[in-house]
Amino acid sequence: MKWLTFWNCISILFFPLAFVFYSHTYPSTPSLMAEQSSKSIYDFTVKDIRGNDVSLNDYSGKVLLIVNVASQCGFTQTNYKELNILYEKYKNQGFEILAFPCNQFAGQEPGNNEEIQEVVCTRFKAEFPIFDKVEVNGKNAAPLYKFLKEQKGGIFGDGIKWNFTKFLVNKEGKVVDRYAPTTSPLKIEKDIEKLMQS
Repeated sequence: MKWLTFWNCISILFFPLAFVFYSHTYPSTPSLMAEQSSKSIYDFTVKDIRGNDVSLNDYSGKVLLIVNVASQCGFTQTNYKELNILYEKYKNQGFEILAFPCNQFAGQEPGNNEEIQEVVCTRFKAEFPIFDKVEVNGKNAAPLYKFLKEQKGGIFGDGIKWNFTKFLVNKEGKVVDRYAPTTSPLKIEKDIEKLMQS
């Protein structure tokens, strides 16, 4: 019993220390919270596949599916096929797909932008916008991807796990859902329709 009481005392003493450490490490001041909650993807400017600046504010009022893509992945054929189906079906109803090539996963997007564009447009017949090749994890991660991960973390941490991770964004530029690489685009269709109707 004395032993139990000793550990209870230790726990009681440890809790305030842990709280102070957490508060110091993860500050939640009103200004920081306000800054995070007021941001949307419309605050970002990215580069397209030709190196031109594109303000994501250009997509204001549209439902967006943002995907990190790769040309030599086991998921490539199925994802491009289904992304094309979704794009063809909904592109005139306020829906866009924004594809960001990434070579961070087993080197499966090794080409330069010109080569990527050639493969994506000729082999996979993609008509949706393809952007500059980016990093999605690590210290050199694109600011957009840092934001996406902050808004919707993964099951085992926030990092992007593989090619074809998908983020669904509503008409106000807020990230509403995140889908694993194994989730096929057509399984997201109902979620897309709900956002377009809202």
